[in-house]
Amino acid sequence: MKIKIFTAILSVTLVGCGSNPHSEVSKEADDHGHHEDEIVVNPKDAKRFGIEVEGVAPTQFSEVVKVIGEVLPVSSDQAVVSAPTSGIVRLSAGVTQGKSVKAGERIASISAKGISGGDQNEAARVNLEAAKRELDRITPLLADGIVTKKDYNDALQAYESAKAAYSTPAAGGAASSPINGVISNMMVSDGTYVEAGQPIATVARSTRMTLKALLPQKYISFLPLIETANITTAQSDKVIALKDHGGKLLSSSVSGGNDMQGYIPVYFSFDNSGDIAPGTAADVYLIGSSKAEAITVPVSALSEQMGETFVYIKEDEHGYEKSPVKIGRNDGKRVEILSGVEAGDSVVVKGVTFVKLAETSTVVPEGHSHSH
Repeated sequence: MKIKIFTAILSVTLVGCGSNPHSEVSKEADDHGHHEDEIVVNPKDAKRFGIEVEGVAPTQFSEVVKVIGEVLPVSSDQAVVSAPTSGIVRLSAGVTQGKSVKAGERIASISAKGISGGDQNEAARVNLEAAKRELDRITPLLADGIVTKKDYNDALQAYESAKAAYSTPAAGGAASSPINGVISNMMVSDGTYVEAGQPIATVARSTRMTLKALLPQKYISFLPLIETANITTAQSDKVIALKDHGGKLLSSSVSGGNDMQGYIPVYFSFDNSGDIAPGTAADVYLIGSSKAEAITVPVSALSEQMGETFVYIKEDEHGYEKSPVKIGRNDGKRVEILSGVEAGDSVVVKGVTFVKLAETSTVVPEGHSHSH
């Protein structure tokens, strides 16, 4: 909707321009000091559509290697949901990997109905009821001396054995989460047959997570330089800086078990605010030692057109210029600019879409000009 509104503003009818309005506009633009390649946006429109700039200055920027990774639960903060009895799994509505659950919430129901051999726990229930009836029958007869003490003890033992064989949780067939957390792994699907005690799912507390990043072995020299990491996931464009979430480098060594040939696993732990579910794949920006005097801009400042990368530099109150840039390292939040931007430039970091739209518009507000 904003783009449509902005187009309308950029397409406002020109007044007082005579038979050749574009030449008049160009003349007024020249009077204002604008050149043909300049993109002109009225300051009021720039404010309305959230166009913001950032002054460029050399700053420290870290060495970065982008790799793939996965967010895992901390092993001590997860629990297994097991089948209370043998039977067919019927998952509860909405149960899937990544779902938040509460302690005691049902994950699945297990039923042995229709299975050859029947429901063993149901048979145990019948035996328990029969043993209790027999014990209730013998107890008053013992007091009257009609049955012996041995008969009573045999009935009592049969009752206790039947009671031990019967499982109350199994009777309900409910497999419930023992903790509050997020389902990190589903080990069975709906309709699967399971044995009593077989794991159905794992639930992880979502407060502390482990990040496993896979560093290609060709970057082995970068390994001792790694300090922290930034991550992004497919679920969100938000960049999470581990240093802002209690991030801690756990290990980064070529030694130890590694089931990924050609890669070196690098592990971090960090606090999760609930944005990431265990088991989520991530793009990982491994950050190493700092490099001084680098020119950087936010990733949001970049614009790609026809395979080239550009930024928009604010020239004056009304005018902007598109500048092709060569980029270097990217930490997910900021990107190094190797050429195309200099210290002291004011680069558009928000509202780039609207400046780009002004660039491609064929009609501009009265009194200004830009290239077509």
